Amino acid sequence: MPAIDTQTRTTTSTLSELDLRLLRESIALAEQSKQNGRHPFAAIVADEHGNIVASAGNNSMPPQGDPTQHAELAAAALAAKRLSPEQLARCTLYTSAEPCCMCAGAIYWCNIGRVVYALSEHTLLGLTGDHPENPTFSLPCREVFARGQRQIEVHGPMLEDEAAQSHTGFWK
Repeated sequence: MPAIDTQTRTTTSTLSELDLRLLRESIALAEQSKQNGRHPFAAIVADEHGNIVASAGNNSMPPQGDPTQHAELAAAALAAKRLSPEQLARCTLYTSAEPCCMCAGAIYWCNIGRVVYALSEHTLLGLTGDHPENPTFSLPCREVFARGQRQIEVHGPMLEDEAAQSHTGFWK
């Protein structure tokens, strides 16, 4: 019987092996972002066949970073330059952490049709605490998407223990 996350009503059996591979790839990119001196977040946009259209790490870390350049926003924007809205509607954004409200808005406006994320915003808050470089919102991406005029399929949180590893010790 598949595991059910009672908070989000997402079953782990709804994700394919391809979904899990691409989600793990976003987690690996988050670790690479950390190794490059950036916040440990990353996102990938893939088409319906699993071909990677765009990927990005986080580039919002002070002093030289832009606080609006979260990985999800950057990957969504890059994908929107490469694909039509119709093609983007069949794409999935895979991300190491739940999109914040700013990134959820970007995903919506770019017309990406599906999101798969690892760390929940709630779990991320537990890892970052009150660190000034990551003041989290208590606003799940599902709530942002629910206010829009079109539906975005959301799966997550998934693989939280794996995704948390790149954050361990980073926010101290």
